[in-house]
Amino acid sequence: MKATYLEAAVGQYLLAHTSRPDDVLDALAVETRELAGDRAGMQISPDQGRFLTMMAQLVRAKNAVEIGTFTGYSAICLARGLSRRGRLTCFDISEEWTSVARRYWEKARVADRITLKIGPASERLHDLPLIPAVDLAFIDADKENYGLYYETLLTYLAPGGLILVDNTLWHGKVAHPAEHDETTVAIREFNDMVASDHRVTSIMLPIADGMTMIRKH
Repeated sequence: MKATYLEAAVGQYLLAHTSRPDDVLDALAVETRELAGDRAGMQISPDQGRFLTMMAQLVRAKNAVEIGTFTGYSAICLARGLSRRGRLTCFDISEEWTSVARRYWEKARVADRITLKIGPASERLHDLPLIPAVDLAFIDADKENYGLYYETLLTYLAPGGLILVDNTLWHGKVAHPAEHDETTVAIREFNDMVASDHRVTSIMLPIADGMTMIRKH
């Protein structure tokens, strides 16, 4: 369970009452754990995956963006929720981990909907065209650059478009002032920035390690 701030039994109950991932996602999760070891925690959890798919379906996403792809689990979930002829553009810096993602995109039959761009998202995001506007984005990358990614994406986001941001509770540490490591401080500052941003409406959800939903006015 990523929701370490929840009682373990409650977390397991939540997972047990969420629609299960299919065999492709299960196999990807297993392979990621085998290959990445402790770093496998960078992969989203099954409940987050289901949430991403449902959000893409609900907003009828046609043009989606993901920052931080890792081995491709979240990209599969987003791509499966896209509307007909929808496209997902993924940004990541690792050829190694995204090579796993490419294999599983083929297995999940979503490879034709996904464009992968390798390189720092802080630079490559500017490759996005202004038309069509982005209607759904997911940020799950280096936490210190969350603010930069957010500001850049707002430029490309359609009015009414959504940005979903992962790890915004950061193991619950953001709520404790005594916690002041670099990542906790960065996420706390990002959370404060979004909460005071009059260009958007936001809600922080206790899904896994915290996910913030941000809607552009």
